[in-house]
Amino acid sequence: MRNILAGLALVGLVAGPLAVLAQDTKFAQLGQELPTPNTYRTASGAPGHQYWQQRADYNIQVELDDEKQAVTGSETITYTNNSPDVLTYLWVQLDQNIFEPNSMSNLTETAELKKDVSLRAVEYMTREKFDGGFKISKVADRGGKALKYTINNTMMRIDLPSPLKPNQSFTFNIDWKHNINNQKTLGGRSGYEYFPEDDNYLYEMAQWFPRMAVYDDVNGWQHKQFLGSGEFALPFGDYKVSITVPADHIVAATGELQNASQVLSSTHQKRWAQAAKSDKPVVIVTQEEATKAEKTKAKNKKTWVYSAKEVRDFAWASSRKFIWDAMNVKVAGKNVLAMSYYPKEANPLWGQYSTEAVAHTLEVYSKHTIDYPYPVAISVHGPVGGMEYPMLSFNGYRPEPDGTYSDRIKYGLISVIIHEVGHNFFPMIINSDERQWTWMDEGLNTFMQYLAEQEWERNYPSRRGEPQDIVEYMKSAKNTQVPIMTNSESVLQFGNNAYGKPATALNVLRETVMGRELFDYAFKEYSKRWAFKHPMPADFFRTMEDASGVDLDWFWRGWFYTTDHTDIAMTDVKWYTIDSQDPAFVNAQLREQQNKAPKTLSQQRNLTDIKKTRVELRPELNDFYNNYDPLATTAADEQAYRQFLTQLTPEQKEKLNSALNFYEVSFENLGGLVMPLIVRMAYEDGSEEVVNIPSEIWRYNNDQITKVFITEKPVVSFELDPYLQTADTDLSNNAFPRKVTPSRFEIFKQQNSRMNPMQRERATSGNSNSNNSGQ
Repeated sequence: MRNILAGLALVGLVAGPLAVLAQDTKFAQLGQELPTPNTYRTASGAPGHQYWQQRADYNIQVELDDEKQAVTGSETITYTNNSPDVLTYLWVQLDQNIFEPNSMSNLTETAELKKDVSLRAVEYMTREKFDGGFKISKVADRGGKALKYTINNTMMRIDLPSPLKPNQSFTFNIDWKHNINNQKTLGGRSGYEYFPEDDNYLYEMAQWFPRMAVYDDVNGWQHKQFLGSGEFALPFGDYKVSITVPADHIVAATGELQNASQVLSSTHQKRWAQAAKSDKPVVIVTQEEATKAEKTKAKNKKTWVYSAKEVRDFAWASSRKFIWDAMNVKVAGKNVLAMSYYPKEANPLWGQYSTEAVAHTLEVYSKHTIDYPYPVAISVHGPVGGMEYPMLSFNGYRPEPDGTYSDRIKYGLISVIIHEVGHNFFPMIINSDERQWTWMDEGLNTFMQYLAEQEWERNYPSRRGEPQDIVEYMKSAKNTQVPIMTNSESVLQFGNNAYGKPATALNVLRETVMGRELFDYAFKEYSKRWAFKHPMPADFFRTMEDASGVDLDWFWRGWFYTTDHTDIAMTDVKWYTIDSQDPAFVNAQLREQQNKAPKTLSQQRNLTDIKKTRVELRPELNDFYNNYDPLATTAADEQAYRQFLTQLTPEQKEKLNSALNFYEVSFENLGGLVMPLIVRMAYEDGSEEVVNIPSEIWRYNNDQITKVFITEKPVVSFELDPYLQTADTDLSNNAFPRKVTPSRFEIFKQQNSRMNPMQRERATSGNSNSNNSGQ
C-alpha cells in the first residue's frame, strides 16, 4: 500500500522506549540463573586465582577371560585432595552396576504393550537376566588393611580411616571382576560382539573399573546415580594399565604402548615405526594376517602395558580379528599418531576412511579450540555405535558383506568418527560434568563436528548444525520438550535437545548474531581457559561474552532456558514517498494511479451492457462538474507552490526532490524467541539488498515492532531470513507479498529397492566381484 508523506513531516516516526507496548524479561540479564562469581570461578568466566581440582592416579592390572567373556582386575588409586576441605570419605563410581538385574536403571525402565509386538521386542522383554555389575572382593588401604565401604547402586562410598586434609593424598586398593555384556543384545557403552562365522569375539571395554567421582567447588561430590543417559564426571590423573589377553589378540588402548618389543612381532614394529613418519595410513596388521589369526586361537597370554598422562579415563579394545593401520598427523609441530583398529567385516570402508577421518578431526578441532595435546588418537570398530574416551573411541558402521555400501553408511562412518574423536576435546580435555549437563559436551562437540564435516567435503550432508535441520523439533509440542538447561537424566528427545539444538544455537551465534571473527576468538578462549579443568555452564556463557564484548544474556535465556522457538512474521508493509507539493508532479502521479486503478466487475460489464447513459443521451444535463478536472494544475496552485519553496533551505529542497521510498514494515514475534531480523529487499530494477538487524530491535517490545526502510529504488518484495539462518519454523509468513511454495503429492507408491547404488551398479555392469580386501 502506497501513501504519500506530507512535505517533510517525518517527525511522526516513533522509536525507542516511547513505542513500548509490553515489557517482559527476554532481555533481562542472567542474574539469579547464574551462580555468584567467587575466587574459584570469576565473573569473566575464567578460573579464579584460587581455583582447584582433585586428582586421581591409577595403577591397574586386568585380565580378559576370552572363554567366559569376563574381566578380573586389581587397581591402586592415589587420590589427592587439592580442595580447601577436609574429606572423611571418598565416592567411587561403579557404572557396571547398571547391568545388575535389580539396578535402578532396570527397575525404572518404562515400556508399553501394543496389540502388535515384534518377536525381537518379545525376546528382549523375556531375555535371560544378565549377571552384570561389579563383584568387589577387596577394598583396602596401602598396607592391606580393609576399608569400610557402602555400595549404593552405581556409587560406592569408602570411609577413610582418618580425615583427608587439604594437600594430602590417600592410596587404596580395589580388587574386582565382572562379566562383559553382549552389546548387541544388552546395549550399553561397551561390551563384546560375537562373530559366529569364525567363532571369535571383539571386546570394547569401558566403565570396566571402579573410577573416582568428581569432588568440586560447585557440587561437592558428584554422585548422582548413573541411569544410562547422564554420562560421566571424572578427575584427571596418570594411568599405568597392564592388560593381559590371549597372545594372538591386538590391544588398542588409551595412552602409549610401553612394551611393544614384547607384544609385537619385529614386522609389526617396523610397520608401526614407518606409520609414525607417514602422512598417509600404513597398514601395521594386514587383513590377511588378521584372517589367519581368526582360525588359530592361541592358548598362551600376553600382557600389553599402556601409560597415559593427564587423562580422565581409560578404555581399551581387544580382538584377534583386528586389522590395524596408522599415520602421522602434525599438530602445531608435534607428531600425533592417528590409528584405526577394525575387523575384516569393516573393509573396504574402514581402510579407506577411518584413519583419515581421525587425522582430519585433530586438525580442524585444534584450529578452533586448543592444539591436541595427546600422543595418539584411535578409532576402533566394533559393536558400540559411537562412544568416546581419552585418545580412543568406539565407532560403528560397516559395509554390506559384499563390500558395497550406501552413501548413508559412508557419511555415517565419517561423521561418527569425527564426532567421537572430537570428544577428546569436549569433554576429555575441556572436562565438563556430563552427569549433569549433556549439552556441554555433546552440543559443543556436535557443533565442532559440523565445522569439521564441512571442511571434509563441499556440501557435506551434515545431519545437525544447520538451522533448518532443527525446525521440526523446535515447533514440536511443548509437552515433548524441555529446555537445554535440564539435567541429563531428565532430558526429553535426547538427540535433539542435547546434540542438535545446542549445536544449532552455536552455529546461529557464529553466523548471525556474533559473526565468525568474534565467535571464533571467544570459543577458542573458552577452550584455552578450561582445558584440563572442570567448566560449568556459567563459565561458558560468561567467557563467550567476556571475550567478544557481545551481550548474549538474551540468547542464552531464549535458547538454553526456554522452549521458545523462532517464528517471526512479516505482517504488513506500507509504502510512502515524499509529497514534493509540486502540483504538476503530484497531480500527474495521482492521475497515473487513477488510470491504473482496476475496474470492478460491474464497471467492466457496464461498458458493454449499457449502450448509452442518460447524460450521454441528453448533453443538456451536463454542468460545471461534468467538465471539471480536479487533477488539473491551476495558476493558484503554482503560486502556492512557489511561495512554499521560498520557506525552505537548500538542504530541505534537496530532500524534497530526492524521490526516496519509505517502507514501514511490521513484524510479529509468534514463536517467542527473539532473533535478529535478516531482511532481503528485491528492487524494481532486479537488484537486491540484505539488511541485518540485531536482536536488540526487540528490546522495547518483544512481541510486535515496526521498522522503516528508506531506499532510493522502489522495492517490489521483502523477505525475512532468506538464507535460513534463524531456524524459523514457519516460512509462509516471511515474505511480502506472500510467496506460494509448491509441494508435491505421489500418484502411486513404488517399492523401494533393497540394493544400495554400488550394488545396483555392479548388477547392471555384470561385475559381481567382491571388493572386501581392504588395504
